Amino acid sequence: PVIPRPCTFPMKLWLLVNSPSVHSVRWDGRGEGLLIDQGLFEQELLGVGLSAAGEEELFKTKNFGSIVRQLNLYGFHKLTVSPASSTVGSRPRPATAGGDISYADGPLHHFWNPHFRYGRPDLLVKIKRLTKANKEKLDAGLEVTSRLPDDLQY
Repeated sequence: PVIPRPCTFPMKLWLLVNSPSVHSVRWDGRGEGLLIDQGLFEQELLGVGLSAAGEEELFKTKNFGSIVRQLNLYGFHKLTVSPASSTVGSRPRPATAGGDISYADGPLHHFWNPHFRYGRPDLLVKIKRLTKANKEKLDAGLEVTSRLPDDLQY
């Protein structure tokens, strides 16, 4: 089956965290947050030229800071990484010796969004990009709609 080409940042994240071939992004132990190994992410997904899948680049940046900015714009909050959160149900990885949470490749980042949950792709449409216009709508009590990716529209 052909997976629709993701066009929103949350959809790309969802496909990455659920892909068995991506090792730099994974669910936290409760399936309620995202763990990103920065060094591995930079090599695997922001690498020069081709992505890990051998296709065109997933992101239009080589800068991890830009990815963090996108996470923030979509309402993800950075959490403090604890040894308990680094154990993962879908892909467990032991912490390094001495309880240090960073791996050999780089620091481990933990992000959380109430609408980004393991096994709940239906919640992705609730993740809104926090633009100035969207913030004004939300502050006024108005609904901010999220459109489906072009290839899912009818």
